[in-house]
Amino acid sequence: MIRLSSLTLIAILGWFTLSHVGIASPEPYRPMDDTQVLERLTFKASDPFAREIEILRADLRRNPRNLDSTIQLATRYIEQGRSEGDPRFLGQAQAVLTPWLNEPMPPPAALLLRATIRQNAHEFDQALADLDQVLVIQPTNAQAWLTKASILQVQARYDEARRACRRLARLAAAHVLLGCLGDIAGVTGQSSKSLELLRQVLSGSSLSGRERIWIATILGETAVRTGAIREAEQYFAEAFKVGIKDQYLLGAYADFLLDLHRYQDVISVLQSETRADGLLLRLTLAEQALELPAFQNHTAELAARFAASRERGTTVHVREEARFTLALLHDAGQALPLAQANWSVQREPADARILLECALADKNRAAAQPVLGWLNANHVEDFRLRQLANQIQETTF
Repeated sequence: MIRLSSLTLIAILGWFTLSHVGIASPEPYRPMDDTQVLERLTFKASDPFAREIEILRADLRRNPRNLDSTIQLATRYIEQGRSEGDPRFLGQAQAVLTPWLNEPMPPPAALLLRATIRQNAHEFDQALADLDQVLVIQPTNAQAWLTKASILQVQARYDEARRACRRLARLAAAHVLLGCLGDIAGVTGQSSKSLELLRQVLSGSSLSGRERIWIATILGETAVRTGAIREAEQYFAEAFKVGIKDQYLLGAYADFLLDLHRYQDVISVLQSETRADGLLLRLTLAEQALELPAFQNHTAELAARFAASRERGTTVHVREEARFTLALLHDAGQALPLAQANWSVQREPADARILLECALADKNRAAAQPVLGWLNANHVEDFRLRQLANQIQETTF
């Protein structure tokens, strides 16, 4: 087994990207030319990230054709965007990569990072095309296989996702293979096996911080779906103990708290996390439940953000907009087509839930049929989804 490189860690980030659980932040702005300034990002002089970025920038100014520095700089931007929920960093990564991507035969490392950026933008087919191009050149590229498995799982192409995971058997550490397969197993009728295997992985001492967050969060979400609430809380706590800020973890834990009606805890966790639309949405849901004055302002801000996204013709926010429209605007008729549009792009438990909730609220049994078929075909073990499915099937509309 080989040790994971920094790029493999980016692929792990891609495995549970903002798209994976619906913690959408504004999509990365795509520059029209290489000289266009996206935005000046300011950092404290003492910030280690700022120092590292400046060193890499200086190196590229001296040697613009240094691919290693280009990849390192783009990788750090993606990592920072992942940590902060700030899409400007993804735009910066895209800008750094553009000269290499414009070549007739872009380097595989650049294509891999573009696939991660496209994954965040929900451009799944384009991301898969980039990954396939990488794998033609480098069929043993573990990062590409892991990211491909992630996207295929989001699209509910589980058999293909498993095959991509299995290619990691000789290419990466065992815990990466088990994490890849375990996440799929957790949503396809094998929750007990997934929990058993990943508990063993989490107990190991060889995990990096990012890897520990990854495995613990899979365990937390799988436990939530099976109704093991106390166990889920313990896994989320394990993830937070790492001490690395992670937007995915924040969103997953906030959803867990919302379902338990622990609204004040949601506010404590998210009160300073308003840049990412998905996190602001969860904060606003808690404020609404507690009838706090901030609820009105945050609702208006979300409405403006979603309107701006529609004007740009982007689809990154559709699941969040459906949830916003149903839960905060209380408009099932408008929320349902949004949930249906989202389901046509990505098909994970959170996508299934909002579509079932919208169908139930709109008294539209037919709209729920695609999700009901997905639940049964894949033996999905999720007690909340099963409750919603039963309600729809038993209710007379």
